[in-house]
Amino acid sequence: CLLIGSPSIYFPPENPTKEKAKAYDNNEPETPAGHQPNLYTPLKERKADFLEKKQEHCSTVSASRSRFRDQPSIGKHSLPPTKSDGESPSGFHKSWTLLLVLLICIPLLYVLWSGMPSLLDTTLSRRDTEILQAFRAQMNKLKNTYQSQDPNLWKRTRKFLEKHLNASHLHLEPAILLFTAGQEAEKALRCLSNEIANAFAFSQNATTIKINGADKAVLDSDIVKLEVDKELSSGFSEGKKVAVVHRFELLPAGSTLIFYKYCDHENAAFKDVALLLTVLLDEQSLRKSLTLQEVEEKVRDFLWAKFTSSDVPSSYNSMDTDKLSGLWSRISHLVLPIWPEKGLPVEGCT
Repeated sequence: CLLIGSPSIYFPPENPTKEKAKAYDNNEPETPAGHQPNLYTPLKERKADFLEKKQEHCSTVSASRSRFRDQPSIGKHSLPPTKSDGESPSGFHKSWTLLLVLLICIPLLYVLWSGMPSLLDTTLSRRDTEILQAFRAQMNKLKNTYQSQDPNLWKRTRKFLEKHLNASHLHLEPAILLFTAGQEAEKALRCLSNEIANAFAFSQNATTIKINGADKAVLDSDIVKLEVDKELSSGFSEGKKVAVVHRFELLPAGSTLIFYKYCDHENAAFKDVALLLTVLLDEQSLRKSLTLQEVEEKVRDFLWAKFTSSDVPSSYNSMDTDKLSGLWSRISHLVLPIWPEKGLPVEGCT
């Protein structure tokens, strides 16, 4: 037994084999012969080995803490969620960055895109304003010249045509006006319809197509149909914006079916144009007391009798009541009467 503070005492081993096993278990080398073993030596070696292992352990813990501090923190008290094998922290942050960019860019693009129509509308509005101003100026001149006309004529004509002059609105169908008059206002009917058509064309830097029904009255219906089709199609294709057809009632009845093509509500060949038709009634004069509805009915009955009568030439035979009903629904958008005017020249129009 080894007492603390007592001198080293060596006891010889009782059993050499047993002592050898103890030395092996303690990883101690055998003491050479003639040397006494020092019991402090194993203790010193064990203490040194313990200190070395402790130092290695501290170094490992310190390195682990250093690596943990180097990782980006996501939260103060929470560890980052477990990632799958194919997902890295950098990929996670890239995904959030992309999402953030999209959240910022999408509203910005929407604001810019919504602002584009405003810029376009500004340009169109400026153009519309110039066209409307030019048209109104011309109509004011006509109003001062044709002072006998009903104020309703100017109001309705301007409103109807100005709506069509507004280029910012989608044109679904052409503008169709039908002017009518009694025999006493034949000259005013011809002149004023020409002037209104010219005002509409002038405001758009265009010209007018003019067709005279009296010049085609005695021709074959099919020939007239082809001629009218050619004049309207070529004129509108060249950029003309309005056509005036004088004395519509004198056209061969069958030829008027070509206006299905140009006056249809949905499938008109040209939708950004205007057509002005004139009908001269057999009556000497129209009463100014007639309402617009009564004037429209009077023109309708007149064309029915003109185009479907049994004593008309053979060129009118291709027209029937059903076809005429379809034609009338296309050309009767707005029917307006024209009254006689004093002071108009004998030849030509002002």
